[in-house]
Amino acid sequence: MKTDIKSLTPQELGAFLELLGEKKYRAAQIFAWLYKGVYDFDEMTDLSFSLREKLKADAFIEKLNIEKLQVSEKDGTRKYLFGLRSGNAIESVFMKYKYGNTVCISSQAGCRMNCAFCASAALGFAHDLTAAEMVDQVIAIEKETGERISNIVVMGTGEPFDNYGTLSRFLELVHAKEGLNISLRSITVSTCGIIPRMEEFAEDFPQVNLAVSLHAPNDKIRDTLIPINKRYPMKPLLETCRKHTEKTGRRITFEYALIKDVNDKESHARELAERLSGMLCHVNLIPLNPVEELNFFGVDRKSAERFLGLLEGKGIQATIRRELGSDIDGACGQLRLSLKM
Repeated sequence: MKTDIKSLTPQELGAFLELLGEKKYRAAQIFAWLYKGVYDFDEMTDLSFSLREKLKADAFIEKLNIEKLQVSEKDGTRKYLFGLRSGNAIESVFMKYKYGNTVCISSQAGCRMNCAFCASAALGFAHDLTAAEMVDQVIAIEKETGERISNIVVMGTGEPFDNYGTLSRFLELVHAKEGLNISLRSITVSTCGIIPRMEEFAEDFPQVNLAVSLHAPNDKIRDTLIPINKRYPMKPLLETCRKHTEKTGRRITFEYALIKDVNDKESHARELAERLSGMLCHVNLIPLNPVEELNFFGVDRKSAERFLGLLEGKGIQATIRRELGSDIDGACGQLRLSLKM
């Protein structure tokens, strides 16, 4: 079986080259080519012919195929449908902000969390992505747009902490100075609340930003929206969040999709503020985006602003998310495993 060299760290790549009878220092050259978006060993012109032939015989370069590209007429957001070797597909989104370009990437093909309002679980779970498949979403988008990516959010299809080993490798790879050299502080990982992995993450990656998909002020509502809450309910989840902020010194973001007649009442805002009181956190309010097959509806802007005002009145920092790409189903909760190839 050929080696997936885009999933290897520079150190592992060096060890792999030594097994081929080559010099270890060549790893930095190969790694740099991979992260420039080169998919053909013959294009690595500073390598000897014999080394290129060995690589072709014993390794492969992961390449995601762009099956579909949609560009928002509203804001220029770009949504990519990438075909995988497995025959499944994932979606990724490119967004432009004043502070730089951001990509939202997927960590799994499908999702097994089954959140009630999210399109990503609509077709079920297919498989975990490899580190190379996660990395190549970023590389392919940089290559297609011709623009530098400065920020990454792991908030696409899948639960990142359900694929924690690969997530960890991905973070190491995109941070490597020989490649994309993206600051860990410019990366955000979102979870619906898998407590053991959250604890591990605080130890392993204290500089990476953490976002928690909360979406409810109490267990009764959260149980209906996010099934894993029955395993990891809100009291221990929020205690883990408090410990995370104390350990890392970094603010946690709580994602809260405002769903009409479900979690959008004044009483919900007051209850949420009480539970988050004193925590180093920020609430990202998201008027729910429509998903064709799900029977949930978002709130209007006036209702979102009223909810925001109630939180701020209780001393909770919050904003209403600027939704990008909603006209191409590229906004929060709208990504899905949408192609069976």
